[in-house]
Amino acid sequence: MKQRFILLVLLLIFPCVNMLSSEESKDSKRVIIICAHPDDCEITSGGLALLFTAAGHEVKCVSLTNGNKGHQSYTPIELAAVRLKETEEVAKRLKCAYEVVNINDGELLPTLENRLKVIRLIREWKADVVITHRPFDYHPDHRNASLLVQDAAFMVTVPQMLPEVPAIKNNPLFLYTRDRFTTPLPFRSDIVIDITSVIKEKANLLDAHVSQVYEWLPWINQSNDIIPSDKEGRLNYLEKNYVIKRGFITEKDKELLYKWYRYTDLSKVKAIESFQICEYGKQPTEAEIRDLFPGYSAK
Repeated sequence: MKQRFILLVLLLIFPCVNMLSSEESKDSKRVIIICAHPDDCEITSGGLALLFTAAGHEVKCVSLTNGNKGHQSYTPIELAAVRLKETEEVAKRLKCAYEVVNINDGELLPTLENRLKVIRLIREWKADVVITHRPFDYHPDHRNASLLVQDAAFMVTVPQMLPEVPAIKNNPLFLYTRDRFTTPLPFRSDIVIDITSVIKEKANLLDAHVSQVYEWLPWINQSNDIIPSDKEGRLNYLEKNYVIKRGFITEKDKELLYKWYRYTDLSKVKAIESFQICEYGKQPTEAEIRDLFPGYSAK
């Protein structure tokens, strides 16, 4: 009799638990950042990723190459292993999924095979938001990563394209990350994210990419900066040179900070990340944008 009573209680409880989980999942957003190299996701979108994960949303970072050429000392085989390990450390710090596609650095091409890989990545993640580079960039891998994501933007909804992976019914919002290039078109800010609250955390993500931020990038850029040897000094270096410097605020960004956050005083905003809405994929309403991004005020 006692066992029957316990069984009845369990049957009554578990549907409620499942129903709660289902309700909670409705509000959960799924974001996938698809870039060319290990560290590109974090440099361009690490702050937004931190804000999403802190709000309980799901984030996946993808590098479409193994980044095995970007170092002055390591061999390609050595560097691929080093950079994979660095992304694993980022995944722990960010509490996200991280995938590195085993394509050699500098050799990413917009082939059908690679397009299908990107379609699969977006569908399997059930993405609400997809972030990538703009197609105008100095690095061929950046440009081709952008083309692959653009070419997937419509096809992720087409059931007969890669039919073994169910198509997405509601097309995701596709975003481009900010860059400095102006030909043939300059970057346009549409979505601006205040990352002031996670400046230190973003620096800590970048700190995981030791081979890049402390070794390769200073070398290839012929920087005269002296890289600190202690942890605190290194994090301060990254905050200044990678988070705050790259998180500069333009006049257009100020307009959008007023619009999306309803800020009346921008003096406390120290760094941002800015994104452009891709013309392919979802074209969101203002209400949908406010619902998608953590911290945006409801109208």
